[in-house]
Amino acid sequence: MSLPRIGVVIVTMGTRPQELDALIASVGMQDVPPARVVLVGNATPLTEVSGDVTKIPLEENLGCPGGRNVGLQFLCGSGEVDVVVELDDDGLLIADDVFHKVQQLYAADSGLGIVSFRVADEHGETQRRHVPRLRAGDPMRRGLVTAFLGGGHAFSVAMLDEIGLWPGQFFFGHEETDLAWRALDGGWKILYEPDLVLQHPKTSPARHAVYYRFTARNRVWLARRRLPLPLIPAYLGVWTLLTLARTHSLTGLKAWGAGFLEGIRTACGPRQPMKWRTVWRMIRLGRPPLI
Repeated sequence: MSLPRIGVVIVTMGTRPQELDALIASVGMQDVPPARVVLVGNATPLTEVSGDVTKIPLEENLGCPGGRNVGLQFLCGSGEVDVVVELDDDGLLIADDVFHKVQQLYAADSGLGIVSFRVADEHGETQRRHVPRLRAGDPMRRGLVTAFLGGGHAFSVAMLDEIGLWPGQFFFGHEETDLAWRALDGGWKILYEPDLVLQHPKTSPARHAVYYRFTARNRVWLARRRLPLPLIPAYLGVWTLLTLARTHSLTGLKAWGAGFLEGIRTACGPRQPMKWRTVWRMIRLGRPPLI
């Protein structure tokens, strides 16, 4: 059983210097050292960052998926790694055997495409939205799922070579779902492994100013790109009702409505709908592509 080589990608805007330093230090403390750590600066020069990392400063902010694509392209093209771990710049690896466990998982299953970490705050609590399944009451339940967490995860390089990278034009929101659906459609497995923990402060996605607009636009894009035609109105209808029930801000609803119309009117990239057997596979895994 050969052990895969691990690479790491971290994207930062330079706004969390202390958290970033702590994260890089926690990566350096792993009992399996990564072959390379790539730090991508979204519109930041990375001049203040120390540590044994490969720095790629960008003049433009490409968003989270766009910035991660730069790091993935570097690592996948280098031939140095077999698995890439991506981590949020305000996260922290609190155990020193995370990469060892990742190695073991991929070495044991050649069909494993994505491993989703468990995100927990400093008290060990995992928010419901950070459990990638509908029945999220037990964040410690391990198993195959249809989604993964953007804050901490691992990708098979072989999978990325087959299905492609992040949808960079999404900029923020639902890029994980687009990539997960492509992985499932390609026959790859997504594993939620709660023993792999990324400590992350408790936050709300609505803290981002563009949250409502990009959430709506990208959900429409996602449906147009990835769903069979009969499922598109059902998917968007379900999420419209959920948004109306959950959103109590008039300003937020207006921004969401504008984003929804933008998603209908603007180009979303090539349409490659998932196969019906993938829909059935997702139903059997407990989350059909409707919610």
